[in-house]
Amino acid sequence: MKRILFAAAAALSTTLPAFSHATLEVKHAELNSTYKAVMRIGHGCDGQATLKVRITIPEGVISVKPMPKAGWELTTIRGDYAKTYDYYGPKSEGVKEIIWTGSLEDQHYDEFVFRGRITDAFEDGQTIHFPTVQECADGSNDWVEIPAEGQDPHDLDGPAPALLLNAGGHAHH
Repeated sequence: MKRILFAAAAALSTTLPAFSHATLEVKHAELNSTYKAVMRIGHGCDGQATLKVRITIPEGVISVKPMPKAGWELTTIRGDYAKTYDYYGPKSEGVKEIIWTGSLEDQHYDEFVFRGRITDAFEDGQTIHFPTVQECADGSNDWVEIPAEGQDPHDLDGPAPALLLNAGGHAHH
């Protein structure tokens, strides 16, 4: 019986995703909807604690509101949008970057949450990216690389977390 349980656990461990990158919990969203992003951070930098998490917001994602985290300082960097968006009135500026500063030990996992409006600036089937940087005492993990058209993101050393967009009514699971 112990051998069966051990074999099942070993097989399961090879099929579960390794949280080695910054990743979005939900990897798809509808156009013209509010998206709740949950950025997962699964480890620190070569054994060191994560001291800062910075997420860059792509153009076309507006009205961003981050969720405060107990024990972490929350900062947002605001700026002008490339164009004006209509969402409960004209929006020409907003959050461009979110920064949480605190401490997450290497052996722990945590989530950093924000929400934003996915506008009609995108097309059905388009993928957008949220470049994310984990800063530690002696370095960082930079999840900022955006794949070229047709490139497999798994070929990148530090792929930016990706979100697949679709028109309403046919979410890809």
